[in-house]
Amino acid sequence: MTTTTELTLFADYFQIHVSDADSDGDLSGAWTNQAVADHLAVARDALGIGTAVNANVSVTVAVLRQEPSDDSSEFDHVVEASLNASLGRLTVLGCTDYAPDAATFQVPPGWNRVRVSRSNLARATRASIDSDESPETTEKIRIQVWPATELPAETIKRWSQPGDEFSA
Repeated sequence: MTTTTELTLFADYFQIHVSDADSDGDLSGAWTNQAVADHLAVARDALGIGTAVNANVSVTVAVLRQEPSDDSSEFDHVVEASLNASLGRLTVLGCTDYAPDAATFQVPPGWNRVRVSRSNLARATRASIDSDESPETTEKIRIQVWPATELPAETIKRWSQPGDEFSA
């Protein structure tokens, strides 16, 4: 069974967070130069997802039973990381949102894999702070979560905006 939820989140400071609902979600030491280049900061129980805009973004969260098929060709940027959800609850929120009000999702307790697929990045970047005024320019983020053993973070497909000095 798959559970899918649509959210609109404010990507303040160009990021949204996915974390164990019982964690403090501290990513302060996780935003290294490599994390900025990958648009993904990783801690044991929290992930910071870098966005192209500092505006509202469209987020789809899908909780899955198993690893989904690879459809990275349909997206601009795709990354994966492991996250430990100690009691089986994840929150998805903007980095300055109030955690008790965040969307919460039931997942298997323990290690889960999170795939973040982002699209519409060039249009969103061009529209900048006005990107959320139209579906044609809104950044779209799909977050897929499934039970899996802990594995290193991986960049499956990289998008770099023009002038991004951290591009690899």
